[in-house]
Amino acid sequence: MSSVLSSSSPAPRSRLRRFLGGLPVTAAISAALAVIITVLIGKPEVFFENLVVSVLIGTAAFVPLNAARLLFWDRSDWGLRQWVPFVLLALAVAPLAHLTGMYLATLILGLPTPRLEDYGSFQRAGMVALALIGITLATILMMNRERLYRTREEHAAARLRAEVVERQALQAQLRLMQAQIEPHMLFNTLANLQGLIALDPARAGDMLDQLIVYLRATLSVSRSENTTLDAEFTAMQAYLGLMGVRMGARLSWRVELPPELRGARLPTMLLQPLVENAIVHGLEPKVDGGEIDISAGRNGDALEIRVRDTGLGLGRTPSRGGSGVGVATTRERLLALYGDAASLTLTPVQPHGTLACLTLPLETA
Repeated sequence: MSSVLSSSSPAPRSRLRRFLGGLPVTAAISAALAVIITVLIGKPEVFFENLVVSVLIGTAAFVPLNAARLLFWDRSDWGLRQWVPFVLLALAVAPLAHLTGMYLATLILGLPTPRLEDYGSFQRAGMVALALIGITLATILMMNRERLYRTREEHAAARLRAEVVERQALQAQLRLMQAQIEPHMLFNTLANLQGLIALDPARAGDMLDQLIVYLRATLSVSRSENTTLDAEFTAMQAYLGLMGVRMGARLSWRVELPPELRGARLPTMLLQPLVENAIVHGLEPKVDGGEIDISAGRNGDALEIRVRDTGLGLGRTPSRGGSGVGVATTRERLLALYGDAASLTLTPVQPHGTLACLTLPLETA
């Protein structure tokens, strides 16, 4: 990662790929110079010859100069320490590249063989100067293109770091939400257990036994991020057994889980806040108690989990209607995990009670 972000280090592509990637740039600039030369001399009939010669000269200059650039001055922030030796090398390479290109053109096109004494003329000196300009321009374009590539890599690396930090923050937030659920239930149970020890030791013993059953059902998965619907329903049956000791005959329940949905995946302890909310705010305050039904079904690509109670109903207790800690925390977890793809709704049922409907994407193990 640090090599990507360093302004003086090469891009993560191999030097060979970057070397070969400069050939199209050189060919394009050579073609442009061939057009300029043809226009200046006013002989369009020799454009093809000018094009071949120009490309050959450009390639002959490109090979040693770009190789030297990548081997000795491979950095994006060029200063005098890089430009001075590069220009000196370009001044030495330009006439040699021009001579090499002309010799190759002789072999390919059958042009007259160039002579060394011709390079003292003004015309040949101008052609060499034009080649030097082309070489420098090609180098600048290649450097700018690689700088743009580096910038894109830096932005991609920054986005990746931001995504990693965001995922870590999200995981920490979800763990905090999950950690808020467990003590909330345990403190309520221990408080009731403390009261029963003095008033009804036998029921206190039964509650302690059910608490042990519940902890065995939940502790094995409570520290995991995901669980199965079967394990979640098993934990809720243990929880309802614990609440049944506390409420006695005032509480009855029914759990319905289709076999094909037992392996469905969902976040750990997603159901408990809804079931606890139904009991604490709906059934327990009601004098004659009531019933709670927990069921699951499939709706297309979505998993629907319903918690229905015959308690007091929405708005009859201070924290009912979605303002309870458990419901609010569940909604925050759903939003963090699934965004708009999941929802939790609370609706009244007739003649009395509440239906909590949890909808989330169906994921199988």
